[in-house]
Amino acid sequence: MGISCTVTQGVAEVIIDRPPVNALDVASWKALAATLAEVGADPSVRVAILAAEGRGFCAGVDIKELDGAGSEALIGVNRACFAAFAAVYECAVPVIAAVHGFCLGGGVGLAGNADVIVAADDASFGLPEVDRGALGAATHLARLVPQHKMRAMVYTGQRASAAELHGYGSVLEVVPRAGLRDAARAVARVIADKSGTIIRAAKESLNGIDPVDVKKSYRFEQGFTYELHLTGVADEARKAFVEKRPARFDK
Repeated sequence: MGISCTVTQGVAEVIIDRPPVNALDVASWKALAATLAEVGADPSVRVAILAAEGRGFCAGVDIKELDGAGSEALIGVNRACFAAFAAVYECAVPVIAAVHGFCLGGGVGLAGNADVIVAADDASFGLPEVDRGALGAATHLARLVPQHKMRAMVYTGQRASAAELHGYGSVLEVVPRAGLRDAARAVARVIADKSGTIIRAAKESLNGIDPVDVKKSYRFEQGFTYELHLTGVADEARKAFVEKRPARFDK
C-alpha cells in the first residue's frame, strides 16, 4: 500500500493505494512526487498513468494528520502537496489521470495538472476546502471547468460529474468503472508508440505556452490557508470534520 509504480513497454503506471479513502499524509505526497520524478527521468518511459485503488481516486489531504497539530505540520502538508502537484505538471512525459469515484481537494490538484484525464462514469470532482478551513487547488479546478463554475464549486463545495467535465472537454473519455484502467492504457499506448524524444519535447513546449503559472498561483492560494490557520478558524473546521459534526464559527 502507498505509492507504487510499474513500467511496461514505455508506459509507467503509478498507483495510489492508501485506504480507506486515499487521503494522503505528508510522506505519501512526497513519495508520489519522488515517484513521478523518477518516471520522468527514466528514458524508457514515454507516458505515465496515474491511477488509484479502492473507493476513489484521492480524497486529498489526510486531515487527521493536522488535527491538533501546529503550524509546522501545516507547512509540511503545504510543501508536500505543492511538490506532488508540481511533479505531475513537470513530469517529463505526459501524465494520464485515470479517475474513479471521488476526486476531491488534492485529488483535483493531481488530476488538474495531468495532461489527459480518463474518468469512470462514477467519478466526481470537488473542492471541500472551504468547509475544512483551507484554500487551494482552485488553480487546478480552473483547468477543468469554466471560471464561474469553478467559483461556485469553491464557495458551495458542490461536485461536478465526469459527464459534465467531458462536456467541457477537460475529460477525454468517460467509461464504465470496470474498463477505466484499460481505457487509460489504450490512450497511453497511442502516445507510447510515438517518438519518445518528440513526446517529451511536446510536453515541455505545452508547459511553456501555458497561460497560467500553476505553481505560482497555487502557492498564492496556500498562503491564505496558512492565514486562516493563524486566525484559529481553520482549527474548528478541521476538528468538526474529524469529529463528524457541524462546525461552529463565530467569525
